[in-house]
Amino acid sequence: MRLKIRLSPKSSANRIDAISLEPDQTWVVRAKVTAPPDKGKANEALIALLARDFHVRPSGLTLIMGQTDRKKVIEIAPDLVDQVTARLQAWR
Repeated sequence: MRLKIRLSPKSSANRIDAISLEPDQTWVVRAKVTAPPDKGKANEALIALLARDFHVRPSGLTLIMGQTDRKKVIEIAPDLVDQVTARLQAWR
């Protein structure tokens, strides 16, 4: 499973602002982190935020696209897909 992320670094708080499901059944998450986009710090903060809010281990989330872009794609480990999907549907 993959999540599309729209990340805003250097924000006032670490939080997920919005979650939506596109017509093609792709989840899109708008997130903010306090870390700057410097040497991967914002990406690390994003993984930590998602792991915390989805109640999953950080190693189960992999940034596969967008290392230096605000638009990112996160791959969810197969064993965590049901748990993450349930959390996304609950927030929606």
